[in-house]
Amino acid sequence: MEIALQLSQISKSYGSHQAVNNLSLQITEGSFYALLGPNGAGKTTTLRMIAGLLRPDKGDVMILGHSIRRAPQKAKQTLAYLPDEPLIYNKLRPMEYLEFIAGLWGINPPKAQILAQEILKQLNLWNHRGDLSETFSRGMKQKLALAGALIHQPRILILDEPLTGLDAAAARLVKNMLAEYVNQGNTVILTTHIMEIAERMAQRIGIINHGRLIAEGTLDELRTQSGEAGASLETVFLELTQNHDVEGAI
Repeated sequence: MEIALQLSQISKSYGSHQAVNNLSLQITEGSFYALLGPNGAGKTTTLRMIAGLLRPDKGDVMILGHSIRRAPQKAKQTLAYLPDEPLIYNKLRPMEYLEFIAGLWGINPPKAQILAQEILKQLNLWNHRGDLSETFSRGMKQKLALAGALIHQPRILILDEPLTGLDAAAARLVKNMLAEYVNQGNTVILTTHIMEIAERMAQRIGIINHGRLIAEGTLDELRTQSGEAGASLETVFLELTQNHDVEGAI
């Protein structure tokens, strides 16, 4: 199976603060990967380096065989990144917004219209296609931003807290959509503080703390690493991160 993403000893500092420290991981294509960690652990910085928005101080990111350092354009064409607070152009209607984003990716207008219609219908936004985005709730804006991320049909989708602001029905809709996206052979990498999402959807989970990868594997493998057989992901997560904090203080 092809490697979708490979991080090779990447590091990033902000002044004297080491946000990510010598982080390496590998994610296969067609998988759902959850990157978890406490606040300030380095999750968002890691995602931004994967997306090419931040340059690592050292190390490299390979996206489907393309180096984000040496071939950034080819690497970025295969992925989409949705931040935790996405920017929506409030004076545009959903169709206008998606056609604009599609144009940035070089998609011709007839195809862009077809793709936009399909995605808006999938996300239950079609009936709001004529409304200005400034009238949308936060959850509706979150779904529209996801539609914008999907418009160029990326093979890798990078999501930072994607369910923020969604009600229960919208969250289920997005989770089902992401599951189908992975079933089609694509790759999802997300961060979340909602452990139930990672526990139910992710095939593999990475846990970082203080910028370092402290544990990785399936849920059962993480249970073994933590010594918490049969425990929930929340219990495993707390055990691993708290033990790491204690070890770091010794």
